[in-house]
Amino acid sequence: MKRLLPALLLLGFAAGCGPGGPYNPRDGDLIFQNLLSANGRLIERATGEKYNHVGVVYLDANKQPFVYEAIGPVKLTPLDEWTRRGRDGSYVVKRLREADRYLDANGLERLWDEGGRFEGRPYDPYFEWTNERVYASELAWKMYARSLDVRIGRSATLDDLNLSDKVVYTKLVERYGNEIPREEMVVTPGMMFDSDLLVKVYQK
Repeated sequence: MKRLLPALLLLGFAAGCGPGGPYNPRDGDLIFQNLLSANGRLIERATGEKYNHVGVVYLDANKQPFVYEAIGPVKLTPLDEWTRRGRDGSYVVKRLREADRYLDANGLERLWDEGGRFEGRPYDPYFEWTNERVYASELAWKMYARSLDVRIGRSATLDDLNLSDKVVYTKLVERYGNEIPREEMVVTPGMMFDSDLLVKVYQK
């Protein structure tokens, strides 16, 4: 997948700055934010977590940063555009503690080759663990697990979500009817955020 969407090479980037100075993007970083969208609010209700969206940082041939994400179709979004979508423009970046070990040239090639399998796939608002459609944390988790055998964050099941919330339950019934597969695997942004495999490198 390396060199996705060549037209994006023409876009510029203004690095965000936080209390500790500017963020220096690195290929493969995980970046978290709180979206104000309907899907973002649904995830908040289902999980009770602070962060409802996550993407994977990607550097193009000119070292310009983008975020690979599942938000509509799976796509690349310029980092500055991505950060403006979050609540108050805030976001947190985390990185593998063993990034130097896993994310060498070979590791990155494998990571992005795996990510490329999902390019253009539609967003999944039903938390279904398939490859036909995909949600944000599922995309990031599968990229790392399948390419590098690194499983970031604990997994849960649909039954662990807040199914007592009427909005969440109604959304799942839309997809599954009354036979919700309660044992279906789920990985949320918060589960990845809390992983001991990651270390925070930036916050705004």
